[in-house]
Amino acid sequence: MPHETASAGLDDRQWTDVLVTVDVATSGARAAAFDLDGRRRSETRRPYASYSPRPGWAEQDPRAWRSAAIGALGDLVERLGPRRRVLGIGLTGQCPTICLVDARGRPTSPGLMYRDNRAEAEATAIRERFGDAWIHGRTGHLPAAFHIAPKLLWIRGHEPGWLDAAALALQPRDLAALALTGEAATDGTHAAATLVYDLRAGDWDPELLEGLGLAPSLFPPVRPSWQAIGTIRASLAARLGLPASTPVVLGGADSQACALGAGVVRPGPVSEMAGSSTCLNAAVPEPLSELLVTHYPHVVPAMYTTETGINTTGAAAAWAADLLYGGRRSHAGPADYARLDREAGQVPPGSDGVLALPVFGDGERTDPDLRAAFTGLSLRHGRAALARSVLEGVAFTIRSQLALLTEGGAQVTELRVSGGDARLGTWNRIKADVTGVPVTVVPDDAAVTGVAMLAGLGTGVYQDVDDAIARCLRFGERFEPDPAVHDAYEERHAAFQALMAAEVARDHRPW
Repeated sequence: MPHETASAGLDDRQWTDVLVTVDVATSGARAAAFDLDGRRRSETRRPYASYSPRPGWAEQDPRAWRSAAIGALGDLVERLGPRRRVLGIGLTGQCPTICLVDARGRPTSPGLMYRDNRAEAEATAIRERFGDAWIHGRTGHLPAAFHIAPKLLWIRGHEPGWLDAAALALQPRDLAALALTGEAATDGTHAAATLVYDLRAGDWDPELLEGLGLAPSLFPPVRPSWQAIGTIRASLAARLGLPASTPVVLGGADSQACALGAGVVRPGPVSEMAGSSTCLNAAVPEPLSELLVTHYPHVVPAMYTTETGINTTGAAAAWAADLLYGGRRSHAGPADYARLDREAGQVPPGSDGVLALPVFGDGERTDPDLRAAFTGLSLRHGRAALARSVLEGVAFTIRSQLALLTEGGAQVTELRVSGGDARLGTWNRIKADVTGVPVTVVPDDAAVTGVAMLAGLGTGVYQDVDDAIARCLRFGERFEPDPAVHDAYEERHAAFQALMAAEVARDHRPW
């Protein structure tokens, strides 16, 4: 059954025209309706599963992406009813996650997720072939198993039949676009995560494609994130109850759309998309030379975004909530998260000596061999200290990522947090005190808000980016760092870095 939500306390009579978003995300697909002032009025969700057939692998069924995306959209349109007019549909999704499809759009492979680390050897081979400085300068990325090209090379080496039957390599958002419109397309934010995209030229890179032996025809045309690529296919429109003239705007990768939704379109503030994983994005006029900082074209013209990411942040908090607060239920609910937040807030900074390295996803994108660890535990510790240590461990990782940005020359004046975990006030306080920069909550979900803004830009609802931000961006609570607590965290951060170094040195091969 679809999960449905609607904004509370909003006059149902005051909105008729809507912008719709479809997000093919990590845990499921969702469709949301926004009024033209950026308020989310209704949302429906359809979940799907992830699979880990081997340690370090992470897969999903691409057919589930497509059916869940269309199903969630259909549920939303039915809920909106005939009084609402959909002006446009914007798309987003998890990235970089990849599947292969044949000439009829049918998947020929499973979906290999962004946190799938099976292509570590292929990523190393790409680095050795082209050199770190050269490929970072061309693509804005350092090759890792996280990226699309190494995954494709792994497929060619281990499952060549998948590739032989394929016509296109598509990401979840791209597959949704194809299903809705019949058009194969991607945008720069998705293309940049492949490692075969020239960041400054804004198109596929012939030298990289030839060097890796990947056919240019495997990749769809690159279009602007704010462009309408077509309209709903007539047969699908009739099934969904939408006019066949409804435009579909390509949109961008979830973290990049989140930067727009948080108003991060100029240097200074940093967007934190706080979901199952975390992405940190700053707007820069030119890519930085720091090799550990990733870059994408911004979803708005003439800018780039930096990105550093952490694989399991909200997922780490969910692990703690499920294990420590969920009781006999398999998953913690809102009340359980509220208890976690409250109890963690009662533990002094430093978690009473407990230190956590919250890497629960069988590796981090910068180090596939890294694993979670705890130290300092004793019989006197209860669940609150353990929970707070997880929240602090994520904050220490965020601090390290922000330091990379400042060392590379980016401005970091504020952390704008959005997404499901922005609701945890204790965590926001910890982040401010650990990083030493103000933390401002962007209510609701800036990623899908940003996609709605792109849908409005692509359909002429908003005159320009500044108009979209002025109408749609709102701020919630702001947390100023406590200088004394920040200073006290210095020693704990150093201990965290030492714990990470110790874990990197371990051999994590299965027995």
